[in-house]
Amino acid sequence: MQKSKLALAGMAVLSVVTLAACSNGGSNGSADKTVKLPKTYNNTKKAQKGGTLKIAEVNDAPFQGITDPALASNAEDQDVFAPMQQDLMNFDNNHKFVDGGPANLKIDKSAKTVTITLRDNLKWSDGKPVTAKDVEYAQEVVGSPDSTSQQYSDSMGEMVGMDAFHSGKAKTISGISMPDGENGKKVVMHFKHMAPGMQYSGQSFFWEYAEPYHQIKNIPIAKLASSAAERKNPVTYAPYTLKKVVAGESTTFVPNKYYWGSKPKIDNVTFQVVSTSAIQQALKSHKYDFASGGLPSAKYPQIKKTSGYKVVGARSRSLGYFGFNLGHFDTKSGKNVMDSNMKMSNKSLRQAMGYALNLDEINKKFGNGLQERATTLLPKYFSQFHDKSAKGFPLNIKKANKLLDDAGYKKHGKYRQTPDGKPLVIKVAAMKGSSVLQAEEDDYMQQWRKIGLNVKYVSGKPMEMNSFYSMLQAPKSNKYDVFEAAWSLGTEPSQQQGYGEGSQFNMGHFVTKKNTELLTNIDSAKAFNTSYRKQQFNKWQEYMNQQAAYIPDSEGIGYNMINKRVKNYTLNPKDSNEQFAKLALTSNSLATK
Repeated sequence: MQKSKLALAGMAVLSVVTLAACSNGGSNGSADKTVKLPKTYNNTKKAQKGGTLKIAEVNDAPFQGITDPALASNAEDQDVFAPMQQDLMNFDNNHKFVDGGPANLKIDKSAKTVTITLRDNLKWSDGKPVTAKDVEYAQEVVGSPDSTSQQYSDSMGEMVGMDAFHSGKAKTISGISMPDGENGKKVVMHFKHMAPGMQYSGQSFFWEYAEPYHQIKNIPIAKLASSAAERKNPVTYAPYTLKKVVAGESTTFVPNKYYWGSKPKIDNVTFQVVSTSAIQQALKSHKYDFASGGLPSAKYPQIKKTSGYKVVGARSRSLGYFGFNLGHFDTKSGKNVMDSNMKMSNKSLRQAMGYALNLDEINKKFGNGLQERATTLLPKYFSQFHDKSAKGFPLNIKKANKLLDDAGYKKHGKYRQTPDGKPLVIKVAAMKGSSVLQAEEDDYMQQWRKIGLNVKYVSGKPMEMNSFYSMLQAPKSNKYDVFEAAWSLGTEPSQQQGYGEGSQFNMGHFVTKKNTELLTNIDSAKAFNTSYRKQQFNKWQEYMNQQAAYIPDSEGIGYNMINKRVKNYTLNPKDSNEQFAKLALTSNSLATK
């Protein structure tokens, strides 16, 4: 199945939290029963000079066209603009920051500071140097009260002065200093508290990119996402620069002549949106070198046999889940607000809907060994902190019915009523996609009707992806009660950005004192002690399963088919930040044997 997903945290190429594509598999517990695939394609042939790399963006909807990771929220945008996006810091296979990238980072726990030092030869693609002001302004773009960015979270409020800036009470962020001036290469960020996540790419305490201040300083931040500087002629310090974009359909890139690192080896990189129903034939016809956006697990048995390609794969950070509309986002305070009068506010109703689903069977049927039922909101990708003892929501119709009966949702004819005797109609928001996805979504509806719930699709049918997420990301909406979606999580496991009180990605608007306490503990200074952090993560996973404000659905292995002419392709995290600079081709023909 293929679902579009949302992107959450800030990091490069493979590391942002987003709404994007994911699939389903099957397992009764937390033991990993998925297939094992190589992470790297080792092509030993000699690389040629130049050529055109052709990439398929697998999606059933057009991309939005936002080039800036700070302003994009859909993973599709981050896919199709990946060659021109690069994290400021390099990282190792555990996503811990290391020296050697566009900038180096130093953490001083006693002084409560994070210092970013840019390399001397780092330039924008228009030849202008990347400066301290560019790093500082990136924090403003994310934190501004006028920003359309959804990447701000409570964690970023740990930066000194950020709360006042984010609320509009201050015009600058007092906790950021530039010792050598705005045109210098050093930025020092001061924090109220230090957290272990600050050592890793994908954290949400500060933004890990720079913004071209010289190009966008006169554009109001509120209008930045729709500006020509963002949509048509963006500048970058990454390996490639944008040559052409066909709105919603394709992107083309050429080498950045001012790139700080090794000269890119390919003349052109192109992305083309390809539907899930067409991707198998497109690969068979050798139209693309590999895919971004994920290949459908339902077609894995057929696709993996495609001649001229090698299959690679790795445990995914993606998580399919169900969410419930429990309140709204208060734009004035910048906080989510839970409303006890919302239709889905009863925990027993939410739990019952979880136990009614036959997720093991769905994942087994369509996952082809790549996907399994997720048991917590923290995927197994984060093996150090994932709670292996968690059971999640295995099928249990008897338990689901008892939960509803005990909570007062009595049957009146075919369907159940609310505890106060009123008709109960539950509006379900789902995304339009492949025939497999439609079959899965219809099965969910059928299972809910089995326990007497009158469920109906919003607008009578699944929705187009962009319309779906526009509805979910509206500050307040009564158009839906339940939604099925997917995350592509950041590489640092902190959950503030997805489920915090101030996070716009907390689209179910779940807020409790206990949740805030656990999220704070996970990111506290005490959490530099790994055993303590593990304990708090386990408590949070248990609590979230018990609350059922979000119900984990699926997780597993993301796979890709790599054309045999591609050289230096790997899924190892340490190589992802400079991957596009290293990719090469060994032939002009995609029909390589």
